[in-house]
Amino acid sequence: MSAGTSSEVSRPDSDGAGVRAVTTPGPAPDRAPTAVPAGPRGHGGLLGAGVRRVLLALTLPVALVAAWWLTTADSTSFYWPPLREIVTAFGETWTRERLLADVLPSILRLLAGLAIALVLGIAAGLLIGSSRTLRAVLEPPMELLRAIPPPVLVPVIMLFAGIGDGMKVAVIASGCVWPVLLNTVEGVRGVDPVLRETARSYRLGRWRLVRTLLLRAASPQIMAGARQALAIGVILMVISEMFAATNGLGFTIVQFQRSFAIPQMWSGVILLGLIGVALSLLFKLVERRVLAWYHGLRAAQRKA
Repeated sequence: MSAGTSSEVSRPDSDGAGVRAVTTPGPAPDRAPTAVPAGPRGHGGLLGAGVRRVLLALTLPVALVAAWWLTTADSTSFYWPPLREIVTAFGETWTRERLLADVLPSILRLLAGLAIALVLGIAAGLLIGSSRTLRAVLEPPMELLRAIPPPVLVPVIMLFAGIGDGMKVAVIASGCVWPVLLNTVEGVRGVDPVLRETARSYRLGRWRLVRTLLLRAASPQIMAGARQALAIGVILMVISEMFAATNGLGFTIVQFQRSFAIPQMWSGVILLGLIGVALSLLFKLVERRVLAWYHGLRAAQRKA
């Protein structure tokens, strides 16, 4: 009997009346291993995915710039100059001295206002989100204040903070605090009750509970609020510099507009957009590092 075949064995029937044949399987026949195609998990696959991601991200901006260049190539409008003139004015206008005198102060004010908003929003959000009574008391005035546009508060803030950098930082912070605060409240409210009870059973102190459970569990929503606050902060940075300012990116753009230096004005608008893109990319790097545990958990759940 060769390997890979079945054999028949005669066995007496259970009632003893006869003999029946029982087939016993032999060893499985040898089979050639099936080739499994290798997926794009190597360095080449990761590199190809990264290149595709970059190309997709650049497709629309390149198309818009090309359309702008072509549609304004023969423009004779004073307020809509050709893009080549704007590009030329960009290099002539935004020199190192002007970047240090106008752009750097604007970014420092933005970062200061955003930092104040993060500290106040996260601290107040942890308190409000952890207390149902406090949330019931403060929710109506919070909704009232949140509905007031921050630019409307600029004259009021000027009365109390003056016309210096403090006023501009206060305007930025007053608008950036709301997305951070509201997202922190919702993040704390969404913490799993089982985790809360487990922390209480281990008798964790209040600060340790906040640091190890509440902040970590609410961090994805806190980062989402911070991303919204960054976009709002850039807008308020420009608006605050349009009132009683002597430097800053918003001040410079307005001065170009009032002196009818239209190509220079458009170059300032383009620079503002580039700063927004750079800040967004920097925020993504920080978010990826802060939420590394969260992205790893999501990836493990998708594989499971």
